Amino acid sequence: MASPTTLPGLPPGAADPCVHCGFCLPTCASYRVLASEMDSPRGRIHALRAIEAGELELDATVASHFDTCLGCFACVTACPSGVRYDQLIEHTRPKLINAGQRSAWQTSFRQLLLQVLPYPNRLRALLQPLRAYTGTPLQALARHTGLTRLFGPEIEAMERLLPPLAAEAFSDQLPLINPAEGACRGRVTLLLGCVQRCFDPNVSTATVRVLQANGFEVVIPPDQGCCGAVSHHQGELELTRRLATDLVRSMNGIEGQLDAVLVAASGCGHTMKAYGELLTTEDTQFRAPVQDVQEFLAIHGLSEAFRARLKPLATTVAMHDACHMIHGQGIQAQPRQLLRAIPDLQLKEATEAGVCCGSAGIYNLVQYEEAAELGRIKADDLSSTGAELVASANIGCTMQLRRHLGDRADVLHPMELLAASAGLHPLPGVLKGSRIAKVAGEREDR
Repeated sequence: MASPTTLPGLPPGAADPCVHCGFCLPTCASYRVLASEMDSPRGRIHALRAIEAGELELDATVASHFDTCLGCFACVTACPSGVRYDQLIEHTRPKLINAGQRSAWQTSFRQLLLQVLPYPNRLRALLQPLRAYTGTPLQALARHTGLTRLFGPEIEAMERLLPPLAAEAFSDQLPLINPAEGACRGRVTLLLGCVQRCFDPNVSTATVRVLQANGFEVVIPPDQGCCGAVSHHQGELELTRRLATDLVRSMNGIEGQLDAVLVAASGCGHTMKAYGELLTTEDTQFRAPVQDVQEFLAIHGLSEAFRARLKPLATTVAMHDACHMIHGQGIQAQPRQLLRAIPDLQLKEATEAGVCCGSAGIYNLVQYEEAAELGRIKADDLSSTGAELVASANIGCTMQLRRHLGDRADVLHPMELLAASAGLHPLPGVLKGSRIAKVAGEREDR
């Protein structure tokens, strides 16, 4: 077992191109709120070099500066020298798990999250008693009186993210086979996710409806589980590989043709696209390419029949680029391309699109102060556009933004907007009373 004070096997030369120019600093979310060199990419790279040279130990103090990293990879995009900081932080994270580098509570809390979040049935069982609490005056009273603070900052941070829990959140509603409408253009499968299927099940339903209306048959394996993104972001490689292997087997168990494995959450998509590195044997690889659903539809194009169904949504939408979408997968133009197909919808751009919102997997639960400040910054940036809606294609970002935007704007997945425009799926309850809901209602009355 490797010593906790060393980092053997650091990717050769990964840190060498860094010349400490500082281009990464304005893009780094942790540096933005902490203003500490050790909490910046170049500061962490300097620490890694010192550790490798035997000049510094990866003790609890040094490890805490790596824990403040959100893994947003904005610095990779910004770096003019091509430093692969993403490889460096992913190599370092497993080393942070060693005993003695985090407090007993920090370790236990992370373990608890990783024993619940990747398992939808466990998460549903935990959420079931909360159905009478979330979205009710009781929840509002608990927050207003500060009662939630009595349970500690981590639990309070969790409670602040809790949305109203719909009945659909407690069971998977989609059938195994969802046939294509009209001429079949292909056959795909869709990841339902873990947190998304419990907290925002409308996203998967809207995604399937849009795919069907564009001529794609969608197969939903009933035994699919977690993709491993949450554990991957925490450096828990053994758990990630186990979850990933199970998911591959589930998706590959689909009989017949399969053109793509689609994902509607960018954090999941980023991890699933890394299975080639995480899983080394051929029998643990998908037999079809992994693609974000927006990436897939942009490549294949919206069908003429679907375009003909799109009705005006006279509203303004601010785009939120999730970090694992824009920096991790290089997907930025495709969501905008799809939303521009909706008549009368106006897109607005945030001033700092590439800066993280503070969600970052479970970051907003374990680094709650930094995450809350980043959430406020991102919410202010998005609301300054004057948009009535925010389009977000990652469930963690969506929950973070809904918390910090409050009543200033509603947050929807781009697939929900497409489905609403095409009259394929009712608008989520979050939009009741909003301008877009009124527009859609008027259209249905006609």
